[in-house]
Amino acid sequence: MRARSGLGDNAPVEDLFSLRGRIVHLLPMGHEDVDALVEAAGADRATFTFTPVPSDRAGMTRYIDRAVAERQSGAHYPFVTYSLEERRVVGATRFYDLSPWDWTGLPTVPGVDRRPGPDVACIGYTWLEPSAQRTGVNTEAKLLMMGHAFERWRVRAVRIQTDARNLRSRTAIERLGCVLDGVIRAERPAADGTVRDTAVYSMLAAEWPAHRYRLRQRLTR
Repeated sequence: MRARSGLGDNAPVEDLFSLRGRIVHLLPMGHEDVDALVEAAGADRATFTFTPVPSDRAGMTRYIDRAVAERQSGAHYPFVTYSLEERRVVGATRFYDLSPWDWTGLPTVPGVDRRPGPDVACIGYTWLEPSAQRTGVNTEAKLLMMGHAFERWRVRAVRIQTDARNLRSRTAIERLGCVLDGVIRAERPAADGTVRDTAVYSMLAAEWPAHRYRLRQRLTR
């Protein structure tokens, strides 16, 4: 595994951190990852129809530039997905929309914790090269990220969104235990140049312990 860039990107969410499991290690994305991500994105791209994944070095450099800038602003926390079995980068994912809610002027209610940090964390911008799809890589990556969000940041909910047409992605999200909140029509430009309807899923903090146990059991089978 290559050396990381330390704290050079000055992430304000917290010091740069990684999340390591049994089969995957999520490492903070940096400019040293350009070549590894280009290689991961260069296999069969048929599964990237609904996900914007750069195909060349120039595009990937811009992709990382934007991701690092979002991390410096505190809005995103991007990772590269490193397969411990393959000993190489196989994709990317991130936290985003990490802003805390504005509670200013609202009455204090017993049992409602107003601690610092994000109230909701979104997980997305996820893509994997074909060889890592339909393996435990995505499941463990989501387990690590949801665990960090619920147990370290103590968020109230984790949200995951996808193109409403992406049935493969929607099935994977539902297998995690997330519930469909609804579909937002004409929500953003789609990766294929059309207008995207976005399916929005979430999991609440109270639901996490049962799903954490279930997902851990699934990974040990």
